[in-house]
Amino acid sequence: MRPHRLRVQAFGAFAGTEQVTFDDLEGLFLLHGETGAGKTTLLDAIAFALYGRVPGERGNAKRLRSDHAAPGLATEVELEATIGTRRLRITRKPEQERPKRSGTGATKEPASVRLDELSAAGTWESKSTRVVEADQEIRDLMGMSAD
Repeated sequence: MRPHRLRVQAFGAFAGTEQVTFDDLEGLFLLHGETGAGKTTLLDAIAFALYGRVPGERGNAKRLRSDHAAPGLATEVELEATIGTRRLRITRKPEQERPKRSGTGATKEPASVRLDELSAAGTWESKSTRVVEADQEIRDLMGMSAD
């Protein structure tokens, strides 16, 4: 798997929207920074995009949303990567509460995924918006599961 671009929004250490374009980096690269800068969050975001969960004990917390994010900003991760010979764009949102569209209070939105593939013509084509179906396709391409 070769990551090309990662976008995180209201995820982990990142209250807003941040993007890393891996294609701008040459060869191997090092994630480096102060404690709490978000290095592990970037790795968690890649795992979340691929598998819908983060590894280890952090995955048991079910708390992916940034504590500092604006209430109306949805938690979302988008990963563009080549897996095998296919260029995919995986967009995931965890189960999360959002403000009601009318009235006061909050409502719970279920987890969602969108799996797109770059066609030979250079356009993104939707492959799946069903969690089970997208998870199986990614697992088959990766040759392994989150476990």
